[in-house]
Amino acid sequence: MGTTAVRQLLDSFDRLLDTEKREVAAEIMRRTIELDLPALTDEELVLSAEGLFLELDRRESGNEPSRAR
Repeated sequence: MGTTAVRQLLDSFDRLLDTEKREVAAEIMRRTIELDLPALTDEELVLSAEGLFLELDRRESGNEPSRAR
């Protein structure tokens, strides 16, 4: 998943309340809109979509771990 710093950041994000997650996501989008990032490849898009679908399937099956809020 990347560097230790990235994992720590994402772990911290996962522990936030939903309202705080939306606030953080909006701020990250605001800050990254001006970055000169290359376009995603078809393979990267497919892998991201697959990961999202697998996560949704896991949640729908009732296997989502409970989180303190």
